[in-house]
Amino acid sequence: MAHIFVYGTLKRGQPNHKVMLDQSHGSAAFQGRGCTVESFPLVIAGEHNIPWLLHLPGKGHCVAGEIYKVDEQMLSFLDDFEGCPNMYQRTALRVQVLEWEGADDPGDSLRCFVYSAATYAPEWLHLPYHKSYDSEGPHGLRYNPRENR
Repeated sequence: MAHIFVYGTLKRGQPNHKVMLDQSHGSAAFQGRGCTVESFPLVIAGEHNIPWLLHLPGKGHCVAGEIYKVDEQMLSFLDDFEGCPNMYQRTALRVQVLEWEGADDPGDSLRCFVYSAATYAPEWLHLPYHKSYDSEGPHGLRYNPRENR
């Protein structure tokens, strides 16, 4: 089992969360809410308005998201789903727990896998940096779901 931190369309209430609930992909158990210990740029970019975490520690904001405990089958599925390693890369980082359903207390931090942009256009660095993502948020950049592409 591993912890993953999701900050975009895989969160509850977001367009791709259904894949986290599909047990044919493996097991994913919601553990709580958290934010990255380090700051990172979170941008919404590309023709489909996809949220991307740019692996540039120290820039941007501490990014809010959700923590899940996943089995190897789900981790492998998510690697494929996220186009890892070409579109996204899976790396480990520290996440501060804000609200927890497991044994750890809020304020603790734990190591989680996160999917960040493997490559990105230089102009993405000039896009607005977000602290959190909501596909229906005030940014006005509506996510275009895979099934509509």
